[in-house]
Amino acid sequence: MTGVRRPRPDVSLRPALEALAARDADFARAFAACGLPPVRRRPRGFAGLLQIIVAQQVSAQAAGAILARLGAAVRPLTPRGFLTLDDAALRAIGLSRQKIRYGRALAEDVLRGRIKLRAVARMDDEAAIAHLSQVPGIGRWSAEIYLLFALGRPDVWPADDLAVQVALQRLKGLAERPRGEEMRALAEPWRPYRSAAARFLWHAYRHPGLPDIP
Repeated sequence: MTGVRRPRPDVSLRPALEALAARDADFARAFAACGLPPVRRRPRGFAGLLQIIVAQQVSAQAAGAILARLGAAVRPLTPRGFLTLDDAALRAIGLSRQKIRYGRALAEDVLRGRIKLRAVARMDDEAAIAHLSQVPGIGRWSAEIYLLFALGRPDVWPADDLAVQVALQRLKGLAERPRGEEMRALAEPWRPYRSAAARFLWHAYRHPGLPDIP
C-alpha cells in the first residue's frame, strides 16, 4: 500500500529556528513538538505575484487547481501571455471577476514600467512593500508574502495574518488573539529571524503538536 507522501522539511530554516528556540522557551517547546516547516516557495516576478493574488481568500487546494490550469494555458506565465486570455478563458480557469481585474492591472503595470520587479529585489523591505502595494489587489499582506516566499527576505513579519495570530496566541497561552501593535511587540525579540518565526507559526497552526503545549 502506498503511503501519503509527506512534504519535504525546509532544512534551510533550522539555524534561525534553533536561534529562536535558544532565546524563547515557548518557541523551544513548540519547535520540539512540531519540527521544521515544509519547503514553500513562490517564483520571483510577475508569476509569483499573480500566484499570490490567485491564492487570496481561497483554500490551498482550490488555489493549486486554478494555478495548474493557468500554468497549462499560459507557458511561460508572463504579463503579455496573461493578457492574451479573455474574460471567458480566465473565468473557465477559475478566476473571479475581481481577480481577473487584479491580474490584468498587475500585468499592465509591469509592462508599462509602473511596477519595477527587478528593482523591488534591491529595495529594503518597507520600500518594496510600498512599491508593490500600488497595484490593485496587492496590499501589505500580499507584498509581505512575496518578500517571504519569492525573495526569501529574513526578517518579514506578517502581523495581520490570521493564522500567524492564532498560532502565536496558542504558543504564548494568551487569552485573546493578538493583533496590530501587540503582534509586532511580541515578535520584536525574534529579530532578525521573524520570517522564520512566521514560517514556523503557519506550520504550527496546522500541526497537532501545538495544542498540547502549555
